[in-house]
Amino acid sequence: MSRQGLRRLQGVKRLWRHILILSVLAWVFFPLLWVISASVDPRGVLVGQSLLPPRASLEHYRELFTNPRHPFGLWFLNSVKVAGLTALLSMLLCALGAYAFSRFRFRGRRTGLLTLLLIQIFPQFLAMVAIYLFLKQLGEWIPTLGLNTHAGLILVYLGGAIGFNTWLMKGFFDTVPRSLDEAALIDGATPWQVFWRIILPLSRPVLAVIFILVFIGTYSDFILASILLKDINKYTFAVGLKFFIENQYNTRWGPFAAASILGSLPIVMIFLAAQRWIVSGLTRGAVKG
Repeated sequence: MSRQGLRRLQGVKRLWRHILILSVLAWVFFPLLWVISASVDPRGVLVGQSLLPPRASLEHYRELFTNPRHPFGLWFLNSVKVAGLTALLSMLLCALGAYAFSRFRFRGRRTGLLTLLLIQIFPQFLAMVAIYLFLKQLGEWIPTLGLNTHAGLILVYLGGAIGFNTWLMKGFFDTVPRSLDEAALIDGATPWQVFWRIILPLSRPVLAVIFILVFIGTYSDFILASILLKDINKYTFAVGLKFFIENQYNTRWGPFAAASILGSLPIVMIFLAAQRWIVSGLTRGAVKG
């Protein structure tokens, strides 16, 4: 093949590559642009919605914070509180459990690991009746951990998040050289100091991943929160969204879209804040200075 023909073939390949990339980007961003367009369209209807509304307005965003029947701001804060506390506690408990399974040898270690893995096979909502009755009974003894409480909801979320994430973190701890532990122990450090001062700083990438996974899972959960929370002032963001479209989806599309846009901001901010550990932190070896 001549040089000109080869150059033409490479140009055709680049053209198809760019077409494919643009098609994927259009497929990904079109729904987002459609929701943003609906959130600034004052008509607020689903039928006749266009990508470019004839007139843009922030009316739907103002309604979210001025309508007393729908305390969106309170629901938003409730979700951030529940998801944030669940992610932090899950990250801490998983780190402690993973460190024990990775560094210590004790009776029942293998059985415990297999049990954690088997429990994850069954989703939480299959045990919803048992969870509901458990929290109802627990609330009679400890009211702050019963039904219709954020603490009880966090307790349920923790039970479903620890198993898989402990396995994930244990696999990361296994890659940290034991020579670091041995050197610290020779210098007089305790096992807790080894965990807190050596293992955890080196494990920031997996900690960030687990925090993001747990935060997203609890922040967007609807089934468990809608069953365990009955007070409108304790609703989370996902549960509160149903009030914007209940029985009037076609005429409440605008406020629903605006709420969806604002509700996605915490997840975007967490991704931006943690990307340093997710992207670059994974390339840092434990033996590097």
